[in-house]
Amino acid sequence: MKNKTWILAAVAVAGIGLGAWWLKGRDAGADGPAAAASAASGAGRGAAGGRFGRSGPQPVSVATVQRRDMNVVVDAIGSIASANTAVVRAKVSGELKALYFHEGQPVKAGQVLALIDPRPYEIARDQALATLARDQAQLENARADLARYKDLVAKDAAPRQQLDTQQALVRQLEATLLADQAAVDNAKLQLSYTRVTAPIAGQAGLKQADLGNNVTPSDANGLLSIAQTQPAAVVFAVPDARLARIRQQLADKKPLAVQAWDRERRQQLAEGQVASTDNAIDATTGTIKVKALFANKDGGLFPNQFVNVRLQLDRLKDVLVVPTAAVQRGAPGVFVYVVADGQVALRKVAVLTTDGEWVAVQGEIKPGDQVVTDGADRLRDGGKAEVIKAPGAAASGAGGRGRNRGQAASAPASAAASR
Repeated sequence: MKNKTWILAAVAVAGIGLGAWWLKGRDAGADGPAAAASAASGAGRGAAGGRFGRSGPQPVSVATVQRRDMNVVVDAIGSIASANTAVVRAKVSGELKALYFHEGQPVKAGQVLALIDPRPYEIARDQALATLARDQAQLENARADLARYKDLVAKDAAPRQQLDTQQALVRQLEATLLADQAAVDNAKLQLSYTRVTAPIAGQAGLKQADLGNNVTPSDANGLLSIAQTQPAAVVFAVPDARLARIRQQLADKKPLAVQAWDRERRQQLAEGQVASTDNAIDATTGTIKVKALFANKDGGLFPNQFVNVRLQLDRLKDVLVVPTAAVQRGAPGVFVYVVADGQVALRKVAVLTTDGEWVAVQGEIKPGDQVVTDGADRLRDGGKAEVIKAPGAAASGAGGRGRNRGQAASAPASAAASR
């Protein structure tokens, strides 16, 4: 019985050991491939190194330094304003009898736009004319009596006082006649106001009164508004540091070209010239307002239309230019990376002006140098680089930088795939 107990205990211990061995083997089988893959991946990363999964030169895109003329341009935003805006109001009260304009269509200065009932003013004119005729007849009679009194006094047939009284009466009637004539002129003027005319040439707005309405000079909206859009104006703000140059150009009668571009800066809408500047600098923003005029012969510019403004202040002759993407800013200051024979060199530069996707610079570079336009964030002075795009073909600007960065990232992957 005792032997049997020992046999059962031995079998139980053996079973427990076998179960532990089986569980350990299963865990090792599950973790083995993943661990192996992880180890291999880690080893691969350790061996290759770098962002692109390989050691050695960093892939970059470059552009060639050029020497050419460069515009000094100031970018701003503004909105189109009419050169003149007039609210056409009725100058006399009355019923609106007719409208002679089409909404949104051009009108000429002096063109009749509306008619107010003229009959009350025609009656007032006729009354003034009648009063004038009556007083004119009285004056003629008084002048005839004055001539007779002069003859009688000369013959001592009438007292001198009677002659003086008649002379005063004539002068009184002459003054009355002047007042009557003024009343006639005023009545004619009021009658002319019943024909509402355009004070300026421009584009008519929407009508603010309908036929049959009684209009008055005190109407807030008037009858309509006219906006003079030929020329059209734009007011925009530029840094006050540019004021001296602008005033010098205006004083020398040199035109300052201004371009108006659409909201996306894809299409040029018009080109004009600076007309004037404001008389004070905005102390809050440190800017000065500038007004430019556009001929707008095609009528493509509308009041309150948003535009991007490009003001050309000057033109630099024969300067070094690089793509905007090549200019870097950091602890060394403003610089570019130059690649020659796979070697990277940091060159400090000073920015003269920016025009679109190009920057005029001066510094430690020369025409023909290859400057990095994409991949500069992974470079250092004295490092190695591999040009993955032909010199001079690198696209500049934000879009170009995005495309080049994608190409740089995909190149090592493609190489790895081919291997």
